[in-house]
Amino acid sequence: MQFKYHSPQNEKEISFINISELQKASGRIIPRDSFDYIRSGAGDEITMQRNTTSFNTKEIYPRTFAGIKTPDLHTSVLGIPISLPIITAPMAAHGLAHISAESGTAKGTAAAGSIMSISTYSNQTLEKIAAAGNGAPQWFQLYLSKDDGFNRHLLEEAVKNNIKAIILTVDATINGNREADMRNRFTMPLPLANLKKTGQNKALSLEQIFDNFLPNITLKDLSKIISFSKLPLIVKGIQNPQDALQAVSAGASAIWVSNHGGRQLDGGPASFEVLEEIAATVNHRVPIIFDSGIRRGQHIFKALASGADITAIGRPLLYGLAQGGWRGVKDVYDFFARELSMVMQLAGTPDIEAVKKAPLFTAH
Repeated sequence: MQFKYHSPQNEKEISFINISELQKASGRIIPRDSFDYIRSGAGDEITMQRNTTSFNTKEIYPRTFAGIKTPDLHTSVLGIPISLPIITAPMAAHGLAHISAESGTAKGTAAAGSIMSISTYSNQTLEKIAAAGNGAPQWFQLYLSKDDGFNRHLLEEAVKNNIKAIILTVDATINGNREADMRNRFTMPLPLANLKKTGQNKALSLEQIFDNFLPNITLKDLSKIISFSKLPLIVKGIQNPQDALQAVSAGASAIWVSNHGGRQLDGGPASFEVLEEIAATVNHRVPIIFDSGIRRGQHIFKALASGADITAIGRPLLYGLAQGGWRGVKDVYDFFARELSMVMQLAGTPDIEAVKKAPLFTAH
């Protein structure tokens, strides 16, 4: 698939055929400090890079006699049908990439037939983002505040705007060692709409955001969120099987295996490296969502075959948003759908359930 957009900067059509080229093109139009905030990881970015390269430790067996012409990508998660096993991961400040901000991402996600995840640190209100989704399913990612009243306010807003599930991110109780942001002395240049009630919704450094809002998280917090919102709770940022079991025991409706895209602990394992063990430990008690490092349809196939029920995409969607607004977001979804469909056909897997049962070859 080839992405093509008309660039107002040079009055020429630009095109690129994969996510790597899309990232490079987006780096030329997003302001440098904002692009570094989106692209970069923690420390030496070893874990961030391994998130993608670790997929190479497993390979896909080709199958030749399955007679599959058009694989079926449809699936569901938490009772929500989706057109493909990919959703939009929660990300802060989409306005750094495009003027349409989260509304553009929500519209593109809805057009793809998927689920939009809205961050606490969005540039737009839940109400505006929900309206842009035009009734499509959306989840809300909660960053717990030290102010329990504010937490309740956010959950009330989520319920009021017909959010289908709460995502509690548990791997970011402190800011990761993001040296690119230090070098740029990055502060959030756009208001964070959901923080308006606190009076601290703009011109914040990342250290101020984390220091002011994020407490240590305990299992009691999971129970409180479930009790107050009455919505399914997804626990995001799980990288250890024991943490997964504890979250399920505390009432989590889904486990989200993620290392925050390599933005938190550099030197930790790649998400893909821990996925299989976590999925085996959870043993189908609840769905497994997976993100971090996905850049190819093959990566999605391997994640599903290693225990994930669905996958989530982050940075590539912001790059698509930067290039083409909501249509760019939809194009990124189409890119992954086309690659995944091709891989499924070559692997002899007619649908997503067949992908989940597909054996992988361990590369040596």
